[in-house]
Amino acid sequence: MAELNSSPQKAGGTRGRKKMNVRVDLTAMVDLAFLLITFFMLTTTLSKSKAMDVAMPVGPEGGPVPASRSFTICLGKNSQVMWYLGELKNPIIAPTITGLNKDGIRKALFETSKMVHDKTSKSMIVVVKPSAHAVYKDLVNVLDELNITNMQTYAIVDIDGHDTDALKQKGAY
Repeated sequence: MAELNSSPQKAGGTRGRKKMNVRVDLTAMVDLAFLLITFFMLTTTLSKSKAMDVAMPVGPEGGPVPASRSFTICLGKNSQVMWYLGELKNPIIAPTITGLNKDGIRKALFETSKMVHDKTSKSMIVVVKPSAHAVYKDLVNVLDELNITNMQTYAIVDIDGHDTDALKQKGAY
């Protein structure tokens, strides 16, 4: 705690006054500070990572995907996206270039998903194919759009030569 010691010393130029020495013991306050620091360090929640759950298949590859439910997204340069329904050689909906926004790929996903569900009573299967000129940000944006549009089944695969040629023809490669 605090101590006041009165000593018989006289101050240099003062008459008859005694000099008081004040000594404050700060041990208890330091202990309390460390206890508070420890308490707040243990009870505080650190920022949680924001990650998207991706379920990867464990067993052997599945069977063929029906073309009537297969929606393909090819990522090109400058955030351009080419999409089509079915197979590229014989598409149900012809390849279309669009952007990564709500009026672009999101609208295409909503409308095509509804059309596929009405025809087959099953959900659409989305295949994402990033090209060599696509950036990682575009892939993340497409995954966000798939999450927003509530697509349950999708896969990220390597792009093949036919899709690359189609991107070149559309000017997105």
